[in-house]
Amino acid sequence: MRSLRSIDRVEQPSRPQPRTAGRPARPVGHVLRIPIYMNSSMLLLAALVTVVYGNWVRSELDLPDPVGYLVGLGFVACLLGSVLLHELGHALTARRYRIGVRGITLELLGGWTEMDRDAPTPKVDALVSLAGPLVSLVLGGVATAVTLALPDRTLADQVAFQLAASNLLVAVFNVLPGLPLDGGRALRAGLWALIKDRNRATEAAAWSGRVIAFACMVVAIWLYRLELVTLFGLAFVILVVFTLWQGAGQSIRLARMTRRFPLVDLAALARPLLTVPAGTPLGEAQRRRSEDPRPNVVLAVTDSAGNLTALVDPVAAERIPVDRRPWVAVDTVSRSRDAVPALPLGLSGEQVVRALQAHPAGQYVITAGEEDQDVVGVLRVGDVADVLEPRRPRRPAP
Repeated sequence: MRSLRSIDRVEQPSRPQPRTAGRPARPVGHVLRIPIYMNSSMLLLAALVTVVYGNWVRSELDLPDPVGYLVGLGFVACLLGSVLLHELGHALTARRYRIGVRGITLELLGGWTEMDRDAPTPKVDALVSLAGPLVSLVLGGVATAVTLALPDRTLADQVAFQLAASNLLVAVFNVLPGLPLDGGRALRAGLWALIKDRNRATEAAAWSGRVIAFACMVVAIWLYRLELVTLFGLAFVILVVFTLWQGAGQSIRLARMTRRFPLVDLAALARPLLTVPAGTPLGEAQRRRSEDPRPNVVLAVTDSAGNLTALVDPVAAERIPVDRRPWVAVDTVSRSRDAVPALPLGLSGEQVVRALQAHPAGQYVITAGEEDQDVVGVLRVGDVADVLEPRRPRRPAP
């Protein structure tokens, strides 16, 4: 059996992603002050490789069962080390060009490095992207030299050969010119330098990734029919192809969204406020809103001095039975003004998206005036999503 470590991707989003608090992976430590996370899917792969490789090496070298599985577990540890070194190649190169690294995640199909901003130039984008495959190529070369120096059909020889094959195959596979592979990012960098438009370059490289995914599927089925690939190998390739297709689709979607950032205008998206005094019955407040000629009016609560103190939560308000709304004060279904994130009116579209990603919430108050104290409207995150993805299915407005 000749193991193939799975694909790798560098997370270099077109714009910063939400903070890692919601990351679906467990922290396992730090390397060079870079947080390392492991997805639970990696444990599934580790168990599978331990059993499959352990059985193979046990039968090839006539080893006892416990020893074979122990060797399989050691091989998994070496593969994880190879994946980590590959990702560190990306991460340390990014640091070299002052791009912050939020963390490295190891998962079922390899790993990915999360960076806090885009590469500033096509050259840096290409260097960061190709650093990982270069590390894998060096590791594969070293393992190949070790394999040639060791006696044939020994345990050390077999492990070294597997490491050589997996790292070299990963290095070659990852430089294929299609997103989300590293070679796709290098292709994106080249197109970016040529046409001076990062988003169009990303979309083109992503479509190239989908072509590569389709080609991989065709080749895998052809090799399976020739009995050169096992059913397990075909299933693995299908999983890789699915991941490539999904990653390419995500890149296309992100590029199209990023192109629409300038259309995010807070002044145009701000929903107007209809203020009612604290203690106003919910039914009465909703009646006033229904009679207001302005579209998408948001109910807000003011104190006795007329200062805005809270925003009515539309979801909480709808949960109140209609027959009880005349007896329930708006205060009970409202959220304090201080608990709602604020966005200054003068932000650009890109700045708005960055702020929404850094501080996720359902709605935001839009402020203006001296020291941004005056609330001039409310932004619903769904309204921004409608601008960035106009073709997505829309939910009924609350």
